Amino acid sequence: MNESVCTLHRGTTPLLVSVPHVGTTIPGALQPRLHPRALQTEDADWHLDRLYAFVRDCGASLIVPRHARYVIDLNRPPENAPMYPGVNNTELCPTRFFTGEPLYREGQAPDAAEVAQRIDTFWRPYHDALRGELDRLRAAHGHAILFDGHSIKSELPWLFDGQLPDLNLGTADGASCAATLRRALAEVLAGQSRYTQVVDGRFKGGHITRHYGRPGEGVHAVQLEMCWRCYMADESPPYAYDEARAAEVRPLLQRLVDVMQAWRPDGR
Repeated sequence: MNESVCTLHRGTTPLLVSVPHVGTTIPGALQPRLHPRALQTEDADWHLDRLYAFVRDCGASLIVPRHARYVIDLNRPPENAPMYPGVNNTELCPTRFFTGEPLYREGQAPDAAEVAQRIDTFWRPYHDALRGELDRLRAAHGHAILFDGHSIKSELPWLFDGQLPDLNLGTADGASCAATLRRALAEVLAGQSRYTQVVDGRFKGGHITRHYGRPGEGVHAVQLEMCWRCYMADESPPYAYDEARAAEVRPLLQRLVDVMQAWRPDGR
């Protein structure tokens, strides 16, 4: 595994947690080509590595990238097909902020050759590590579960209308995991009233969920898109972590993790 691209904690249960958009590193050679605003990496999934750090003590594996999604989006397919046709999307190598404005200075966006180079340098090593860990877990336990953790500002008109629910569980409309697992996780979310929630709403799961989720082959994948307000007091710079809010949502995340680790394909 290339530790300059990501870190991997190997656990002892069937669960792998990935947080593909927490990275904030932008290579120095790329920085002058970006608008200065981009260097603040405002569209990162802020602090999720900290919020989900508890999963290591639960026996789960955890994979964390180093580089910002502005370098390359690890949750997009390498052929750069849009995740959600018919609405605004950001690309494999994004050229716009989530607000729609351009990331790059005039004429500085990457061409096809540079995108291919970034795939080889950043995207492929992360996915090689992710696939390798899923294969290890499946071999050890007979199945593997991939929990893809994301977070986002609750209002982004360029990407979606209105205010997003606090918690958005995605299973590619049920295709990426067993129905019993989807139902069990949905019941956890529905069984509380502190946070608004939806299953397979606007965010149904990105490339990682859709590509690796193969229930018939023993790999089950789900995505959770969480609004920043669940663990940050203010959804604006400096994007500070709020420990009090994090302490409120963490027990719910723990219950989701507990369900995934206790679940078995045979229902036992």
